[in-house]
Amino acid sequence: MTPDAKMPQFTAPYAPDDGAIASRLLATARLPPHREARINRTATRLIDAIRARDDRLGGVEDMLREFALSTKEGLALMVLAEALLRVPDARTADAFIEDKLGQGDFVHHETKSSAFLVNASAWALGVSARVVQPGETPQGTIGRLARRLGVPAVRAATRQAMRLMGSHFVLGETIEAALERAQPHSARISRYSFDMLGEGARTAADARRYFNSYASAIEAIGRTAGEQALPDRPGISVKLSALHPRFEAISRARVLTELVPLLIQLAGQAKRYDLNFTVDAEEADRLELSLDVIAATFRDASLAGWDGFGLAIQAYQKRAEAVIDHVDELARRLNRRMMLRLVKGAYWDTEIKRGQERGLNDYPVFTRKAMTDLNYVACARKLLALRPRIFPQFATHNALTVATVLELAGASGGYEFQRLHGMGDALYEHLGHDHAELARRTYAPVGSHRDLLAYLVRRLLENGANSSFVAMAADDAVPVEALLQRPADRVGAASNARHPKIPLPRDLYRPDRINSRGIEFGHRTALDALVSAVAADGAPIESLAKFTTEMAHRAVNAARAGFGTWDRTPAHDRALIMERAGDLLEQRMAHFIALLQREGKKTLDDSLAEVREAIDFCRYYAAEGRKLFGEQRVMPGPTGEDNLLRLRGRGVFVAISPWNFPLAIFSGQVGAALMAGNSVVAKPAEQTPLIAREAVRLLHEAGVPASALHLVPGDGETGAALVKHPDIAGVVFTGSTGVARSINRALAAKDGAIVPLIAETGGINAMIVDATALPEQVADDVVTSAFRSAGQRCSALRLLFIQDEIADRMIEVIAGAARELKIGDVNDPATHVGPVIDLEAKQKLDAHIARMKREARLHFAGDAPASGNFVAPHIFELANAGELTEEVFGPVLHVVRYPAEHLDRVVETIARSGYGLTLGIHSRIDDTIEAIIDRLAVGNVYVNRNMIGAVVGVQPFGGHGLSGTGPKAGGPHYLARFATEQTVTINTAAAGGNAALLAGEDQPVVPPSS
Repeated sequence: MTPDAKMPQFTAPYAPDDGAIASRLLATARLPPHREARINRTATRLIDAIRARDDRLGGVEDMLREFALSTKEGLALMVLAEALLRVPDARTADAFIEDKLGQGDFVHHETKSSAFLVNASAWALGVSARVVQPGETPQGTIGRLARRLGVPAVRAATRQAMRLMGSHFVLGETIEAALERAQPHSARISRYSFDMLGEGARTAADARRYFNSYASAIEAIGRTAGEQALPDRPGISVKLSALHPRFEAISRARVLTELVPLLIQLAGQAKRYDLNFTVDAEEADRLELSLDVIAATFRDASLAGWDGFGLAIQAYQKRAEAVIDHVDELARRLNRRMMLRLVKGAYWDTEIKRGQERGLNDYPVFTRKAMTDLNYVACARKLLALRPRIFPQFATHNALTVATVLELAGASGGYEFQRLHGMGDALYEHLGHDHAELARRTYAPVGSHRDLLAYLVRRLLENGANSSFVAMAADDAVPVEALLQRPADRVGAASNARHPKIPLPRDLYRPDRINSRGIEFGHRTALDALVSAVAADGAPIESLAKFTTEMAHRAVNAARAGFGTWDRTPAHDRALIMERAGDLLEQRMAHFIALLQREGKKTLDDSLAEVREAIDFCRYYAAEGRKLFGEQRVMPGPTGEDNLLRLRGRGVFVAISPWNFPLAIFSGQVGAALMAGNSVVAKPAEQTPLIAREAVRLLHEAGVPASALHLVPGDGETGAALVKHPDIAGVVFTGSTGVARSINRALAAKDGAIVPLIAETGGINAMIVDATALPEQVADDVVTSAFRSAGQRCSALRLLFIQDEIADRMIEVIAGAARELKIGDVNDPATHVGPVIDLEAKQKLDAHIARMKREARLHFAGDAPASGNFVAPHIFELANAGELTEEVFGPVLHVVRYPAEHLDRVVETIARSGYGLTLGIHSRIDDTIEAIIDRLAVGNVYVNRNMIGAVVGVQPFGGHGLSGTGPKAGGPHYLARFATEQTVTINTAAAGGNAALLAGEDQPVVPPSS
């Protein structure tokens, strides 16, 4: 089902330079003065219409004016709407309502609109706030009513406010209800495009449900579509990520095999009714995959002779014009027509964050809204020029954009405008009055209020920001002239194309350091290049001789001899060496990825992330080392003496690293010790010595003297011999709690200096999920936290606490998502879960799984390949958390239910375990989150996200209690633990007097000349 050689394959730079794009767009942005004047007149009339209308029903614009997102009320309302309707139990709903309404002043809120929707919502929220607000004395009729209502009525009132808001954003809770509401008073049916609401599929059951929903909707729409011809017919929007549980670039082959036939089936159904069938836009990393699916579907012979197939294009993506060219070429080669919806884009904040996290060279989207607006106009011009093969559909609520498109389009027709249901009513009503011939379509969400929530929040975020046209057009204080300013004028010059306060991903941590460079797997060219480079690396897996005790002792002695020279090397020079090491790691990324896959059994994604972490450690410790070890610190004191404080190395540090992060943790331990001025004897895990050897060679090449860094491969006995050596000045260790205890005892038993142990161990890491959490987000984060890296992370989720009322549904979604993971060969980029490290680890995990199958309730057992050290993900439900007494280091998740009223017991259970490494919390109730964090002194707490993948210098990593000693790796306090402090006091008056003090004696004041 993949596109053949005759079909164009989409290729375009993933994140091109903003300035270059701006130069090109600005060159053609200006129209002759008389045309610009017409645009001004049209846009002014539309803006006046927006401001003159007093919608008695109330619309989105009214809601945004009433509860701006720049206010506490607006933000609280957004969070409330996002979560409240899915909360099934009264206790959690009460806590959630109290938490959110307490953040804003809904009681004293004076409504600025006469619209029913706004007043009804504000009234209900005000009633609720007055009841739940501590110490509030009800006044007046509403106050007395509120006091009589009580908490259950408060809950009902607030839920009703949310439903009332939802009813205005959604056309109908079912397609039948939406179709009935869409029927106008006149006989002529209006153009609608129906959007079946819902999150992307996480499970196969989700995908089937969405497919059936689309199929039923197409049938219902088609039966009532009337007799008009396209494009004057209704349509439906389909989201590809709703039709497949792993709609991601690395699963491309599977997606094309499984999804394309489904899309052809839906498109064929739409063709039978001659409907508009639009494939919705996804995030930037899914663009190429989406276009592959679209090409494979669109070329199917069964769809020939139909002009209704289309897709949405996002103008905030820098590749938007390239997508238009690609789709036009596809339609031209097949001699077919296509409908293209042009939108601004809805995931801007997500795209920026992803680009920063991935360490990309640039962003796939514009960082300035003015550039998006400029690109929208350029895309509009291109689409209009491609008529009639392409039928443009312009989705916008911006009066200036509408006026500009009207001017560019001329009088030839062959296009339409689109608006969201509940938005742009006044604008498009006036547009229809002035231009009756213009085609207009309403994009109408259909689904339950529960499914509406995520959509609602996205629309509020999109249009509620103070800088959006919708918000400004509704504000009479904003001059019309300001709304008429052209995007080209707001950009000004190519040098202004970037947002000045959004650094490039590479510069995120400047001036201290640069971000490690990553790869976007959604960019086919970059992924193929990386896979080819890794495959071309022929480094063989060879055995490395283990050091005897005598050899280990000789390494310590040699390191002791090399310590003085290295410690006296200026901190600036040591930092340059560490930065050079980071640069070399980045240059040889493919080589180290190959090693991590072959020796460490890591997937491509995990291997890339680990190399980046190692790079970040080198650069971060270099930056921190300059601050701590560079200049001596001048201390305060009496006159006549200097008091200086400085840090210096301790001596020989033994670094004992684990096999689960054989490059990153190894590099972090060794790099920190070296930056602090110590010489190092590094003992890697016996399973992964080759990675360590390559890392040591690279550090030597970067400039670390051979005398300062020594590799000692071996087993546990080798490590024990190093720890017992009398000349070591400290030990840094990552591994099990049991081994850490043994090292601690060995150090304590020695005579001589008391030396530090810096230990990071594991834990029974927990996550708490209450009823306000979004199931799809929880499923994503739980599956990632528990099963990525085959569960072989110190930070991995082991114990999941889920509130009773939502547990069945939540476990079902998590198990379904886990079922979609691909287990297999780590050399295949599509693999999500590879093998565990060795046979011993597999046997231990298999034994635990066998015991759990006897003693616990099995919710999910994955299928692992028969050969190799594979352990499939498993999910077990325990009667109580006490049944899990030790860390299970693999892809095994244990679930415990809890009643809402017993949350305190859950927290106490976690505290009593003695571990304190990582903790996850999924809740929308701030008070709950703060109470849990306050009670549990866990090293790393992650709220409403996954709980693995701590980033160097951003989320310093390490625990306490049974989970380690601290300080945190990758944090500002880490290097100092590798150093000793030295204070130097110099009596500067010893030579017979304090010259500095005497020189500061007051001089005669010379009067100014008159």
